[in-house]
Amino acid sequence: MTSTPELGTYGVWRLHSAFTPELSRAIESFGYGTIWLGGSPPADLATSEEILDATETIVVATGIVNIWSDSAADVAASYHRLESKHPGRFLLGIGAGHPEATQEYTKPYDALVAYLDDLDTAGVPVERRVLAALGPKVLALAADRTAGAHPYLTTPEHTREAREALGPNKILAPEHKVVLESDPEQARSIGRPPVNNPYLHLRNYTNNLNRLGYSDEEIGDGGSDRLIDALVAHGTADAIAARLNEHLGAGASHVTLHALPDDADPLETYREIAAALHR
Repeated sequence: MTSTPELGTYGVWRLHSAFTPELSRAIESFGYGTIWLGGSPPADLATSEEILDATETIVVATGIVNIWSDSAADVAASYHRLESKHPGRFLLGIGAGHPEATQEYTKPYDALVAYLDDLDTAGVPVERRVLAALGPKVLALAADRTAGAHPYLTTPEHTREAREALGPNKILAPEHKVVLESDPEQARSIGRPPVNNPYLHLRNYTNNLNRLGYSDEEIGDGGSDRLIDALVAHGTADAIAARLNEHLGAGASHVTLHALPDDADPLETYREIAAALHR
């Protein structure tokens, strides 16, 4: 019987193009359990393979392969290649992305169902795949057809609702942005731009924030301080660790940190936060 990979309690999310073997080995040495490859990695899963080859035990997951960009057959072939070389260390995250970026974006729920059907046909086990899921309908699909959900740009309040939707035994692995900076204004100046552009202009994210109680006024004009503080943990490593652990208290099985700014060397942030998380 195929088992779900052991993700560990904490992981690291970063654009797939920004990972190197050296960075991946360092992340593994800090005690993180999973590396999440963001930014719609292509179907060949070449970066996933490179990281798996360079490391020993850490799980590699996609966060996420976009169903509009890559066929299920191509992704499945890559999955089987990785599984053959590194059994049990790869988790396939897939999702429908957002309508503003995809001309073909029609009936995304139906497209996800069809894609999962094709993965079934190609032999990708339910236990080795998760969905990018925010709203109730896709969370229910994740519970029914996959090992769980990988929500992006969320809060512990969303995690609590997602756990209720998924049930007690599914993976729930939210991403949370972090800025290792104790001055709140400086931290917001780093965290606000990548939240605002593009996410506060994409309706699947803004609809989710509305459901969580944030008004259109708070979402508009770059996001209110309250919203940015909810979406971007900042302060000392201990303060950030406490915020990440709120997701665990709300029902997450794994939480993955996304260090900002994206173009800075994240190594010291990963190191300091790992030390705080494992105290």
